[in-house]
Amino acid sequence: MYSSELKIPRIRIGVLIGKKGLTKKLIEKKTKTKLKVNEEGEVIISSEDSLDIFIATTVIKAIGRGFNPEISLMLLNENYCLEIIEIKDFCGSSRKKFFIVKARVIGTEGKAKRIIEQLTKTEISIYGKTISIIGEIPNVLMAKQAIYKL
Repeated sequence: MYSSELKIPRIRIGVLIGKKGLTKKLIEKKTKTKLKVNEEGEVIISSEDSLDIFIATTVIKAIGRGFNPEISLMLLNENYCLEIIEIKDFCGSSRKKFFIVKARVIGTEGKAKRIIEQLTKTEISIYGKTISIIGEIPNVLMAKQAIYKL
């Protein structure tokens, strides 16, 4: 029996569990794992197969980074990946630059984010101090380059 532990933001616990635990049960069923979630956001994933744990970890990380569960479950397809970009990599410790970078990626009323998503056929989540991208591997690389150029 293998197990792994990761932490997600406390406010994302409800999304991970879902109404009456349905999202958690769906993830467990699709990834053949068992999830234990506590109120601090610590998630323990256990399974007979370490690959199942890896896949479940990626799905749970995506939920923790602001994606809804339906989009996160696209990661069950082996052609899809999750890319997490730390905004601080662009702006160092400057809060002003942090907000400028975040604003550029979002754009006026979300237009820049929406255009990148449409052109690259990806899903983008800007949550906390990260920008996360889900999509097919070549498309994620294109979206990442577009974000870097902003």
